[in-house]
Amino acid sequence: MMPTVIEICCAVAINQIKFNMKKILTTMTVITAMFATSCGTKKGDCVYPENARGFALIELKTDISQFSETEKQMLAYLFKASALMDDVFWKQAYTGNKCEFLKQFEGNAVDRMFAKINYGPWERLNGNLPWIDYGPKPLGANFYPTDMTIEEFEALDDPNKNSLYTLIRRDENGNLVVIWYHDAFKEEFEKAANYLRKAAELAEDPAFKRYLELRANALLTSDYLESDMAWMDVKNSKFDIIIGPIETYEDGLFGFKSATQGLVLVRDVDWSKRLDRYTAMLPELQTQLPVPPRFRAEVPGADSEISVFEAVFYQGDGNSGAKSIAVNLPNDERVHLSRGSRKIQFRNSMKYKFDKILFPITDVVMNPEQQKYITFDAFFENVTFHEVAHGMGIKNTINGKGTVRHALRETYAPIEEAKADIMSLYLIDILHQRGEMSSADVYNNYITFFAGIFRSTRFGAASAHGRANMLCLNWYKDHNAFVRDENGIYTVDVETMRVATRDLLTKILTIQGNGDYAAAKKWLDEKSSITPTLQSDLDRIAAANIPRDIYFRQGKNVMGLK
Repeated sequence: MMPTVIEICCAVAINQIKFNMKKILTTMTVITAMFATSCGTKKGDCVYPENARGFALIELKTDISQFSETEKQMLAYLFKASALMDDVFWKQAYTGNKCEFLKQFEGNAVDRMFAKINYGPWERLNGNLPWIDYGPKPLGANFYPTDMTIEEFEALDDPNKNSLYTLIRRDENGNLVVIWYHDAFKEEFEKAANYLRKAAELAEDPAFKRYLELRANALLTSDYLESDMAWMDVKNSKFDIIIGPIETYEDGLFGFKSATQGLVLVRDVDWSKRLDRYTAMLPELQTQLPVPPRFRAEVPGADSEISVFEAVFYQGDGNSGAKSIAVNLPNDERVHLSRGSRKIQFRNSMKYKFDKILFPITDVVMNPEQQKYITFDAFFENVTFHEVAHGMGIKNTINGKGTVRHALRETYAPIEEAKADIMSLYLIDILHQRGEMSSADVYNNYITFFAGIFRSTRFGAASAHGRANMLCLNWYKDHNAFVRDENGIYTVDVETMRVATRDLLTKILTIQGNGDYAAAKKWLDEKSSITPTLQSDLDRIAAANIPRDIYFRQGKNVMGLK
């Protein structure tokens, strides 16, 4: 019997529905694969080589016997929330599929770990050049469409396009659209928020409990101001966590978009007390900066804190490439002006880097007569006042160009890091004049800082810290602050370096206050590159098998948490 017209129509409709469903399922599979971050673990995936292409292995843990079972459970929740930030950072940093990318390194523990350290195929400490056969890294990482032009972005009429917490994508018609992080990373942020709330239920410190609750809310709304303000009140908790989208280094196109990270910390009470006395001095130190009054009229918030912690878990942005050893947060200028900022030092990570990297470098490049002045205490103080300096200076331009961050765009990060480097030495000098530090301490700080330039310039031109150190080294060279002999050994003239430091700080603060993008870009283009002479010195350091940085065996199991 021949089928009726109705039967034929029904059959066609059913086949069309099946075809459309197949397309939908295929599309969903592609999207899921594109954004997948949890890859199946196979034998050998979690092997930690002692040296992964110049990164020395460190086991990251602390004694947890001092903690109650409730505190250990709370820590475990903080670890889980932080791990989700790592998943999101992969999506922000890498334009492809994480699992497919890592799959090619099965059976090769060194390269697989190096891929994880770099969060992709581009080597962060080598100018973001591909370390395998791969195309160049997009300047905007995966925050923007890779085919987007600057003109196209500037023409986009959306007030949220410059937000720290939005992605730029294309709609079905190819037009640019703005997507909030809490929508783009909904699954990860909801899970992380849940873990933070569970940790809050177990937290004993009221301020820390409130911060965790508000931070959970912030992940779901992309409104971080209230949680940032609450974090300023976390002064007595044994534990802390820096979590969410925070730093903008990953956005090399505009410097607008923040990358996610999770850092779990345990307070070092003794060292924190040593630094307490400096906090009250910050407003007065601001008035001593070597620029006209209008460039230093802003007053750092009175609630600023300088504290010391042990870092016990790094995830996401802070875990990529060179590891963070200190922070000055929150970054929100509104918090800086009304409350100040928290300057947190990761003492254990600093000590690892000093012992394994900085001090060995001095044997290669520094005058033996000056090596005795290179000390961990001086390194610790330099890093501490580097973070103090981030909270000082000027946050808003003096001529109506808006914040310094937005006026200087992609040049902001290296210029700001150079400011913090140089201001740290200047502040130490001011403290010496006030009787807070001895002449010997100041001398140690200058010599140690200079030696540290060779550690940080190895981070390369893709790193804001690396470019900042190149600016400083070239400035000191142009102002005769050191001598390099025929064997590549450096001797520092401390008095000349002090004068050059003051002049360099004046230049930086002036560029920032004026929001002078053209001057900042010209200076970076001319003076933030590695010269052939410096490259020969870095080659000698590499030949001595000195690690470029560190990476961690870390996690709940390493810490002994359930």
